[in-house]
Amino acid sequence: MIRIAAMTFAISLAIPVTAVATMADHVRITQAWIRLLPGNLPAGGYAELANDAAEPLVLRDIQSALYASAMLHQSNSDGGMSRMKMIDQLPLPAHARVTLSPGGYHIMLESPTAPVKVGDDIPLRFEFTDGSVATAHFTVRPANAVGPQD
Repeated sequence: MIRIAAMTFAISLAIPVTAVATMADHVRITQAWIRLLPGNLPAGGYAELANDAAEPLVLRDIQSALYASAMLHQSNSDGGMSRMKMIDQLPLPAHARVTLSPGGYHIMLESPTAPVKVGDDIPLRFEFTDGSVATAHFTVRPANAVGPQD
């Protein structure tokens, strides 16, 4: 009996388990734009995320095929000094909105894999801890932009 259980356990380890991501229909990503900075400076991604679900969500990762790195950051001002820190996760309360904006939460995009220019449409993939994903298209704006359509 122990031998059968051990063999069953060994076989179960050999079978690959694949996770299937579901579309995050409960999340709306709007007003999505990227501020393109000159030279090798990182670009900033901004948007409004709305969680229409009755349960809270947590954004855990952002990916882009056009940038080698897409990270969540938070900027704040403390005693007249601006600071920025990387954050691992961003909570999205149930039936609430979270804004990614200059001077607050934002996406830092580094090392483009191809030239990026004003007017480009850049898809970003958002992954949530419930296993769902959402893709949003971000419009590239110039360095002096303060919003998605100014």
